[in-house]
Amino acid sequence: MPVPSTAIAWPLIAQVALTAIVWVRLYVVRLREMAERRIDPQSVRTSREAAGVLDKVAAADNFRNLFEVPVLFFAVGCLIAATGRGGLAELVLAWAYVALRALHSFIHVTYNRVVHRFMAYAASTLCVFAMWALLALDLARGGAG
Repeated sequence: MPVPSTAIAWPLIAQVALTAIVWVRLYVVRLREMAERRIDPQSVRTSREAAGVLDKVAAADNFRNLFEVPVLFFAVGCLIAATGRGGLAELVLAWAYVALRALHSFIHVTYNRVVHRFMAYAASTLCVFAMWALLALDLARGGAG
């Protein structure tokens, strides 16, 4: 089923919004902890030093994680938009990816149960790989677009 080529932009925008939300949480939590514990900012100048000083690092860990597999998501989304080769399946997978990444982030910055977090992570990553596979198949078949 054809969808407008710009439709794929919305899940990408939603993923950026998720990243921004985690970024805000990271700094709210970090600045609060530093103020409450009177931590000198210079003592957390590197991630290695911060890990030894800060107790609340889940949001920072999650923020870094949002620049791993999501890079593949942004790349495939941009290629789909640029080539006009995406359909309903790619759009559904893109929204599923964002929803699963939001779930992963929620788990990571709240109760942080590794098994739950991993299930959301694995399922979201499979969505991205499926998007790449569909794009590759369409390109190999010489699909319209």
